[in-house]
Amino acid sequence: MQLSFPHRETWLHAVNPGLKMIFLTLLFVFVILIHNLNVMANVAVVMLLLLGWTGHAWPRLLLYASPFILVFISTSTGMIMFGKGETTWFQWGLIHITEESFYRGLHLGFRSLSMAAAGLLFGLTTKPVRLFYSLMQQWRLPPKYAYSFLAAMRMIPILLDEFQTLRYAIRIRGTRQHGSRWNVYGILKRYAIPLLAQSIRRAQRMAVAMEAKGFKEGGSRTYYIQIGYSPADVWFMGYFIIMLTAAYILGTTFPYHSMLVDVR
Repeated sequence: MQLSFPHRETWLHAVNPGLKMIFLTLLFVFVILIHNLNVMANVAVVMLLLLGWTGHAWPRLLLYASPFILVFISTSTGMIMFGKGETTWFQWGLIHITEESFYRGLHLGFRSLSMAAAGLLFGLTTKPVRLFYSLMQQWRLPPKYAYSFLAAMRMIPILLDEFQTLRYAIRIRGTRQHGSRWNVYGILKRYAIPLLAQSIRRAQRMAVAMEAKGFKEGGSRTYYIQIGYSPADVWFMGYFIIMLTAAYILGTTFPYHSMLVDVR
């Protein structure tokens, strides 16, 4: 089953996945501590610009980012329409838009957009196999946990195929005609019990195979794929350090509006 689209690999794909995850986690902490809307808008622009090097076409990027755009709109409008403030711009019934709530809503929207762009960047430029190999080799993650996660990810397409096969079998046998389509419990039981039984059998066979190959022991292992550091890691760290520093300095030195310095 094809779960990915063809794309062009860029220097972001060569960045060490463990290092990429650490930097994006630090970005999350940095974004949480920002209360300046000028800085937050600049950080969102920095993260959106980085999506241009993911190797995917812009129409496909817009398709991937469409849920995050909806999150931006819903998060910001929820705070804008039902927030609190002193300077009222519009009021009708429960809707109360103030100047303070408007800026707080934009701040939350840009914050969610920044983290959505970071998650999309990580998902589009990081292969799961390279990520877990990096965690094993550079960050000392035990192999039994890493390979268990990889095996579980490989089983997802198999489960989808089994679900489709079971659905066709139930439709051919006419089982659906004997029950109501609104009987949610019966539908769940009809699908969940066979899939759960197959998953338990497959997990048992996989556990026995991993134990037979020595995954339970704590000795040193050799790896078919060697993950290390490259000049792309320096470019990645340099981009984040320089661009985020510039976003902070420009946001505090040349603010777009004096009201946006602290939106709390």
